[in-house]
Amino acid sequence: MREFARVQDQALGLDCFDPIQSFPECGGIDIFIGTVRNHHEGKAVKALKYTAYTPVAEKMIRQIEQEIQDKYQVSYVRVMHRIGYLDVSETAIIAIAYAAHRREAFQACEEAVERVKHEVPIWKEEFFMDGTSQYVEGCCIRKDAVEVETHPHVHTHEHCSHD
Repeated sequence: MREFARVQDQALGLDCFDPIQSFPECGGIDIFIGTVRNHHEGKAVKALKYTAYTPVAEKMIRQIEQEIQDKYQVSYVRVMHRIGYLDVSETAIIAIAYAAHRREAFQACEEAVERVKHEVPIWKEEFFMDGTSQYVEGCCIRKDAVEVETHPHVHTHEHCSHD
């Protein structure tokens, strides 16, 4: 199995993931690629900035992957999330699932994306064309939290390792 950082400060790509050929029992592949769009709630978006508490984010993403593999009995679930400044159209997240059948692949991939976006300590700040900015609610904001703390921006330089 290929090893790679789940939180990356470089452009994301599919080349880090294990190839489907390594999983001959799988007939379904689901891939979600989330990119930066040019609008949010009627405002023109210029760019985004993702920050993370990387050590915890890495551990949580790996745990979510394993829980989803077990839940849906799929062979492979992996998620990569970008941090740093991203321009419109840049890739922010990639999730991939390999399963025997399409339904389980769809379900596993969707749940992986939703859980990472709502549970993992990665925060999204949007910068608008009018010069304003705001943190987006729903990105890892605990339901019992009154105020969100900004964590130091931690870069990771671990990239794809094709052992």
